[in-house]
Amino acid sequence: MISFVFKEVVMEKIIFMLISFAAGSLVGASFLHILPEIVGHNVNIFVWVVGGFILFFILEKYFYWRHCHKGGNCEIHPVRYLNLIGDALHNFVDGMFIGSSFYVGKHIGVIATVAVVLHEIPQEIGDFSILVYSGLNKTKALGLNMVVSLAAVVGVVAGYFLSSVIKDISYYLLATVAGGFIYISSCDLIPEIHREKQLSRSVYSLVLFVLGVVFMALIKS
Repeated sequence: MISFVFKEVVMEKIIFMLISFAAGSLVGASFLHILPEIVGHNVNIFVWVVGGFILFFILEKYFYWRHCHKGGNCEIHPVRYLNLIGDALHNFVDGMFIGSSFYVGKHIGVIATVAVVLHEIPQEIGDFSILVYSGLNKTKALGLNMVVSLAAVVGVVAGYFLSSVIKDISYYLLATVAGGFIYISSCDLIPEIHREKQLSRSVYSLVLFVLGVVFMALIKS
């Protein structure tokens, strides 16, 4: 865990760089891979994309009690175990999306996995810091974080199973994935980038955002 090794200031810089790259990667994954994969499969793409956008809004607003990308400088709620429940739900949904993506094909599954991981790295660092700063020792905080992360594995199995027993559901889930990725990038990550007022950091955040898009373009089959 990065929080064990780096000082808070260094960790905040690393997280900021990860956020910028992840934002571009999510945009690239949605528009260069996932949506093109759905075209031609008789799916009302835009309805399900909007549905995915709304779903992630609900998860963040009402279940995922806070979304932190600032290391130790995060708002600490007294309901930390409710936060963990919300985190588990979020991870489960991510896992379902990954499972359904692999059912469609190995390539699109890898793309979905990479996009989720790039977003979750800074998120999990924030989760860990929240637990530590709310009073848990590092060992217990790390253990709880790892247990909660297992919900993603359950989600992968559920997503793949549903895709195998319900015809074409994988394509509906993929459209929902795209809507979720667009929400995360535009409503969660990019606003974090825009809060940065220092010109040099703003410039390299833009560069990293573009590199995230380019990264997804380069692994396009």
